[in-house]
Amino acid sequence: MNSGILGPLLLSDAGVNLVPSAPKPRQLLAFLMLHTPQMVRASDCITELWGSTPPKSAMSTLQTYVLHIRQALRGPRRDRSHLLLTRNQGYQLALETADFDRFRFTELTRLGHLAAATGDHRTASKMFTLALAQWRGPALSDVSTGPLSSPHLAELAETRQGVLEQRIEADLALGKHRELVDELSDLAARHPTHENVHAQLMVALYRSGERERAGDVFHHLRRALGDSLGIEPVPRMQRLYQAVLVGSSALDAPAVHR
Repeated sequence: MNSGILGPLLLSDAGVNLVPSAPKPRQLLAFLMLHTPQMVRASDCITELWGSTPPKSAMSTLQTYVLHIRQALRGPRRDRSHLLLTRNQGYQLALETADFDRFRFTELTRLGHLAAATGDHRTASKMFTLALAQWRGPALSDVSTGPLSSPHLAELAETRQGVLEQRIEADLALGKHRELVDELSDLAARHPTHENVHAQLMVALYRSGERERAGDVFHHLRRALGDSLGIEPVPRMQRLYQAVLVGSSALDAPAVHR
């Protein structure tokens, strides 16, 4: 069975889509998958589905939706309804680790961090790249999510962005600054106040012999921060800008052993 939340909701068996088509059971399945393998209280399920104004029949309706999900888990080849457990006035969806994209993303990210910590930038870049490949788009992009899911989805998006920046950092350490300029330019355009992305772009441009463009990146960031938030770039960015201006050797590309 293939399952995922890192993109449109995914639950399939032998190529057959098992995701309920009705909006509420679909939303409940997404909520349970988002918390896999933790137990989710029935009261939280009700809040997620109906917010602060649930119907009087919320509990019985919730049980009906759970039944729909169990029926969906009875796939064409194997009955997997046992994966949805009822526990202590709540529900637990116990998906298999290798089949679930979020578990794969987390494990590959962990391996990337381990490699980066030992200075193995090549392995770190590979692991982070594989982790990012688990994403098929914004998490649960085709599901109407409720108030309890929103913080989790925001955290997932931030984690994805962090892994992307770590992969770029590893590639910078591998001397791939020229290859990164276009990607970082696009990221900076989409995130005009994101300081770390702009810092990485400045370094990539500087190492590619484009010191003037690197300085321009700082000025664009400074204007965006001032216009949007009324603040100046953090001291680290200002020190980076000064290093670009004076051509500091601290910004030179590291020696890479091929």
